[in-house]
Order: sequence, then C-alpha cells, then structure tokens
Amino acid sequence: MSKYHRPLYKDKHSTQTLQQGLNEYYAVNPNVTNPQELLPEFARILLAHDASHVIYGCDTGMYDELKLLPLIWWTSDYKFRDHLQTLKDPTISPAIRIMYDDLIKQHGVLWLYSSIFLTLPQLVPELTQMWFKSRQRKSYVPFLNFEPLLERSLLDIRQEFDLLPLIE
Repeated sequence: MSKYHRPLYKDKHSTQTLQQGLNEYYAVNPNVTNPQELLPEFARILLAHDASHVIYGCDTGMYDELKLLPLIWWTSDYKFRDHLQTLKDPTISPAIRIMYDDLIKQHGVLWLYSSIFLTLPQLVPELTQMWFKSRQRKSYVPFLNFEPLLERSLLDIRQEFDLLPLIE
C-alpha cells in the first residue's frame, strides 16, 4: 500500500469489520510487531492496543499515539488503574516494552522524546474536549476482550459505544 494512502479504518464511517481494519493496520504499518508472532501472554495486550488503533481510527504517528491511551481509559473498560497494574505485571509489561522498542527502532530515542515534548501542547485542547465528551458514558468498549467485535463493522462498533464524536 502507498505510504500516502489513507487507511479505510481511519474513516469514521468505515463499514469494514474490525478484523479487516486490523489486517489493513498491519499492512500499512509493517514496522509494527504483529502480536500473532509473539507468545500469547505478550500478544494479548499488544493485540488489544492495535485493535484500539483501528476502533478509534488512530494511526501510528505521535499525535494519535498520545491520544489513544486517554481515549482507551475514558471510553473502554480498561482504566488508568488497570494500565498501572499492567505496567507492574511481570508477564505483560515486556509486551508494552515491545511497543516502545518498535517506535525507537523506527525513529530513534531522540525522535521519540522530542516528538512527545513537541506534540503534547498541540494535543491538550483536543484531549480536553474528548474528556468532556466522554464523561457520562453508559457503555464501555471491551479492551482486552474485544474478540466478539472482530466480525462487526467499525461503524456499528463506533455507534454502539458512542465513539463517533471522538473520531476525526
């Protein structure tokens, strides 16, 4: 696929299934470690993270990477406290390190930290709006147990969990 092709899963009204979106995500991001090539205990959190990229229509640029975690915490059943526990879990935390290693391998350490520093001020207004929009949530996206969503359309998932106002 062309580097300049906008993936279909990024279209907020995409009717492709979550599985099709994941397939496209891996096709347009060959530098991302495919969780299916890892041990199951590592793969689970990575696959959930990648599925979140597709569900929320986020790419792998720094802006969307920094936006994704708060979106997950505010709109899914995976909260900040869960994230902190995951970081401490000796079985799962190495998988999180793989995500950071992928970014460093692709761009370098200097790029990683300087882009975080430069991107955060641009992102804060959008994060503030998303926080207000996500307050009175009645249903939450399943994060680690997303498999039942794989054959559903992204539009259907985004409508069910009221995600359309949060996607560009």
